[in-house]
Amino acid sequence: MGWREGGGGGGGGGGCCCPGLRLNEDNARFALLALFILCYLVLGAAVFSAVERPRELRAQRAWGRRLANFSRSHNISRGQLAAFLREYEKAFGVGIRVEPLRPRWDFTGAFYFVGTVVSTIGFGMTTPATTGGRVFLIFYGLAGCSATILFFNLFLERIITLLAYVLRWFHQRGEMGSAARRVSSHSGEVDSLDGWKPSVYYVVLILGMASIVICCCASAIYSPIEEWTYAESLYFCFVAFSTIGFGDLVSSQRQAYVNQTLYRAANFLLILTGVCCIYSLFNVSSIIIKQFLNWMLRKIECRHCRCRKKPRTHCNAVHPLGSKSRRQDVSVETVCDSETEGRRMSGEMISVKDFLASNKVSLAIMQKQLSETANGGPRQSHSRCNGLSRGVGALAIMNNRLVETSVDR
Repeated sequence: MGWREGGGGGGGGGGCCCPGLRLNEDNARFALLALFILCYLVLGAAVFSAVERPRELRAQRAWGRRLANFSRSHNISRGQLAAFLREYEKAFGVGIRVEPLRPRWDFTGAFYFVGTVVSTIGFGMTTPATTGGRVFLIFYGLAGCSATILFFNLFLERIITLLAYVLRWFHQRGEMGSAARRVSSHSGEVDSLDGWKPSVYYVVLILGMASIVICCCASAIYSPIEEWTYAESLYFCFVAFSTIGFGDLVSSQRQAYVNQTLYRAANFLLILTGVCCIYSLFNVSSIIIKQFLNWMLRKIECRHCRCRKKPRTHCNAVHPLGSKSRRQDVSVETVCDSETEGRRMSGEMISVKDFLASNKVSLAIMQKQLSETANGGPRQSHSRCNGLSRGVGALAIMNNRLVETSVDR
């Protein structure tokens, strides 16, 4: 399999490629990610099937025996009993429970529901049953989810900026002792930290530790109040904070609590903080996954290049950022390539030149147009980079704040 940089005949200088299959770097990464996700899904399905299927079969057999015994002891036919259970399922779906629980559609219950809607958690414990409520939910969710995603992106921007300042401060403190020795023999200038950016691995570590602390603290609160085990509380925190929202465990559902108002306010703040942290962690972790894909593409490319008879001065491979030939730090989404290099590196979005050469629609071009429209015109930069220094979305937020560190050592 061969991979090709840029479009055919574009300013990429040509890449190692097979005549029958010509994929540029972006499409190759997309295909590899799709294959990775498919394999990950197959692995997950195999594990959960092996772990959960035996318990499901035991529960089915136990329920069948109990149903048969109940039908015989009360002289009720299986059909009548099944019809009654179906009616109970309908009542359960609209919030009617045998055990005393708080009302679903009073103001506090409705506020909890809309919070799960706009945060995309969607526990499923409460769902609209009327046609009017379902139609309103479509439009309400459209605007609410969009605004909440924007809020998460703005939170991500600020937390990444804060971490960048903190890590920069520690880096500067470590550099102060040796700054005097970093004087250039030619110009006499001291190395500047203006272009320094923190490694994405440090940010992932900090966000991961913060997420663990929040989950552990929240679990310590939920466990005694909701009468869950600590493991169940940790499970609920991950399911809720990651917006998976199965709905098997849901907080603040009983009719009454000790210090009920305080607990519900704390529950709202815990979920909001947890969702923001996990959202930020997922987005930053995706950069590491992207680097792993770049490393795999480079291995595939270089292996193909070695099989060619004609020797080449270099392999036009998908180089991971921060490789041995480029030890300097590179930003998350954009690489300022020199004019003599003539091709895009793995971390750089497609440029206008590459777009025109390959004659294809690119998401990066759409992002650039949106950004220029929002800023009232083309952006000016002190450093001329082919990529986008800013853009739309979580990756664009981290573009000028973090550095990708290569997995290739």
